[in-house]
Amino acid sequence: MNPFPKVITLPSLLQHRLEAAANPFLHPADGCMPDFSRPAGEPALNAIDSVSWRIFKNPVALYVGGVTAVILELAEPRVRTGVWNHTSFRFNPLARIQRTGLAAMMSVYGPRTQAETMIKNVRRMHARIHGRTPAGQPYSANDPELLDWVHATASFGILKAYNAYVRTLNDGERDSYYAEGAPSARLFGASCAPTSEQEVTALFEKMHDKLEPSPIVFEFLDIMRRAPILPYPLAPIQHVLMMAAIEIVPEPIRERLGLTGRRTPRRWHGHAARVCGAAADRILLHSSPAIQACRRMGLPDDYLYV
Repeated sequence: MNPFPKVITLPSLLQHRLEAAANPFLHPADGCMPDFSRPAGEPALNAIDSVSWRIFKNPVALYVGGVTAVILELAEPRVRTGVWNHTSFRFNPLARIQRTGLAAMMSVYGPRTQAETMIKNVRRMHARIHGRTPAGQPYSANDPELLDWVHATASFGILKAYNAYVRTLNDGERDSYYAEGAPSARLFGASCAPTSEQEVTALFEKMHDKLEPSPIVFEFLDIMRRAPILPYPLAPIQHVLMMAAIEIVPEPIRERLGLTGRRTPRRWHGHAARVCGAAADRILLHSSPAIQACRRMGLPDDYLYV
């Protein structure tokens, strides 16, 4: 039984402080935050009644699932080399997370025309990213096979985090969620991205022998543990959410990457993440892309919460 009501009404001062603390995380450092509330009535790539709209409103699922996704991405040597050699993650993780999060929000909640423009810009940037891994494998950021893996791991991580730490979804909801990602996946260039849970499982089995351990995975986790990613009031739970992310990495991959021993999550990590996830699913952040998108579509702020 969920201990929280459908919507948690906070005292006005606490609500104001929470919004102020969350804004830097929701808004890129360069200030280029799109207005998700305009133009009125323009649909997104996903429908307003989609499973994705309900999942992506939850910041705990996004954070935990995002960490899980990066662990899985870094397990693939071509993706790992491209990410580590061509992004600012090692030096400015918050800015990188903000940009990635904004792209995810735009893909789900953004007006269709703005989402398509954003994805075209990402594709142009990806066209400049190519090279060879330390083992000599060629890679390109626009390689459809690698894009399929990146899309699948991102979709898997967020769904798995929501399902584990927020609310259990049935088979139909999980399959619908994967199918809803197809339009944005195609725009990004992921031509064969999985559209069902069965297809995700098949892709993970196909990719298993291509995945490998790397010190970069542990460097990533150390960055996520130390960096001031979450707003100050939420900083104490950052380690808990990171451990929760490791917990939902499929066990065969977790073992293959060496995420055992001192990296093994404890039972209380999962329990704490569930408390946070359930609460986050019922606290309205009025400046969030989810609520702004609801306003664009003429829906009440609590549409996704009841």
